[in-house]
Amino acid sequence: MSAEADIALLDRWRDGEAAAGKLLFERYFDRLFRFFCNKVGPDVDDLVQETLLECVRSRDNFRAESSFRTFIFAIARHRLLKYRERFARAGSPDALDDERLAALDAGPATLLCDHAEQRALLRALRRIPLDLQVLLELYYWEDMTSAELAEILEIPHGTVRSRLRRGKQEVRDVLTALRDSGELANTTEDNFEEWLRSMRARAPA
Repeated sequence: MSAEADIALLDRWRDGEAAAGKLLFERYFDRLFRFFCNKVGPDVDDLVQETLLECVRSRDNFRAESSFRTFIFAIARHRLLKYRERFARAGSPDALDDERLAALDAGPATLLCDHAEQRALLRALRRIPLDLQVLLELYYWEDMTSAELAEILEIPHGTVRSRLRRGKQEVRDVLTALRDSGELANTTEDNFEEWLRSMRARAPA
């Protein structure tokens, strides 16, 4: 899949070719599912549909100054933030409650992992601030560039690398805490970047 192919499909869709829009959405449906799957549990399908509907409404605002995938993942992030605001009113905006975390830990993203290290990493990702989780997952699973990440997360380009370092350190800290508490027999602080990359093929998509 290339950025040029996405733009070509978008142009055809704007010109009235419904099949081009359908094909464009088919290209991104699974990737959007993967984006939401490790963050919202049973409401994944609803958020994917909301993202696609917003894309339909906003398609004529896209000016091809960036990639289409940046455009659609920026919409997905905004839908995710609105979803999480409902839970923030009753508690911490940066964390899910224990019941929802437990549901995610038993969800499809976790069950599809072949290795304990991968399952531990998914648990750790769910326990760091949301935008850091988004940043790490888009970087490792979608091969996003710094410029794309900056646009999606609405942050200065120059801060992306420092935030990636912070996110990786927070994951390491969570893995250490899980190990020290006895929840995990082993963790993978030393090579978790390798495990994150390997999970791209196993995460639901």
